[in-house]
Amino acid sequence: MPADANAAGDIFGGWLMSQMDLAAGTAAALRARGRCVTVAIDKVILHQPVLIGDEVSLYTDIVRTGRSSMSIHVQTWRRARHSHETVKVTEGVFTFVAIDDDRRPRPLPPEVAR
Repeated sequence: MPADANAAGDIFGGWLMSQMDLAAGTAAALRARGRCVTVAIDKVILHQPVLIGDEVSLYTDIVRTGRSSMSIHVQTWRRARHSHETVKVTEGVFTFVAIDDDRRPRPLPPEVAR
């Protein structure tokens, strides 16, 4: 939307990072089966701009798990409103820690076979 863009019509990188954090947080919460917090964001690369009106899709992949933490690679792709072509516009690695009700790190549960 226009409120999320600069004067040139490009979506703010911070808005994209926010969407990436939301997508990674969803993947983290599913894997941890509970609450997680973002503790680090690494290697965010802004390959190309996203323009007002573009459709944005985000994809996640858990690339590492530890005792209570996990690293999630996030890719953002855009599609112009009147095109079928998709282009990768951003990617980065988000690290999350599973936390308990007292907001302290807790062990990740065993993975569920799919």
